[in-house]
Amino acid sequence: MKGKVFGVGVGPGDSELLTVKAVNAIKSADVIIAPRTEKKEGSVALDIARCYISENTEIVYQIYPMVKGFSEDTSAWDKNKAEIMAMLEEGKQVVFLTLGDPMFYSTYIYVYNRLKEAGANIETIPGIPAFCAIASYLGRSIVEGDDILSIIPATVSEDKLKKALATCDNAVIMKVYKNFSQVVDNLDEASMLKNATLVSRCGLPDEEIINDVAANKGKKLNYLSTILTKHD
Repeated sequence: MKGKVFGVGVGPGDSELLTVKAVNAIKSADVIIAPRTEKKEGSVALDIARCYISENTEIVYQIYPMVKGFSEDTSAWDKNKAEIMAMLEEGKQVVFLTLGDPMFYSTYIYVYNRLKEAGANIETIPGIPAFCAIASYLGRSIVEGDDILSIIPATVSEDKLKKALATCDNAVIMKVYKNFSQVVDNLDEASMLKNATLVSRCGLPDEEIINDVAANKGKKLNYLSTILTKHD
């Protein structure tokens, strides 16, 4: 197989946060894969990387359903894999864009596993996760000394959330959008609400920073919302 796939992490939103290696891969790509959901037309990852994409580069949108247990219906994944494999057979250099880091809560992980099993030549280029960028922008540490950090998707069960908060010093809570009120209650119970800061769409034009998380309980949030907090 002549072609190669690069899984490229574009970070949380600021185009200047891409690594040199990521930018070089994007600039030399024959094809850019821009993943999106069936509910949205655009691709945030593509918007972030667009300033580095050559006008001669082909852009291909691929739809990846935002569902749990996708193994029950693999048709979309099979179609997308076949499309990428056909590009590789033609000797093309393909860049698959992904928000944040490719190996961190990313659709790319499942794409990588499928392409690797199919014998694709594939390389992953890391990116900056949102919580790292948020910490730098806010000027607050994520962990210090012997602190224990929990990184928790807010989509987990309440029991798992409580256990994770009880066994850490600092916490990063991601995907805070559907059950924000429940997360606020659990942070309050764990004595981690006072030190919580929420950032939505970090580095993007409509970025929002909420320092008083308690006062905004019940607010409708974007999917790309993250809380940084620690015990009192």
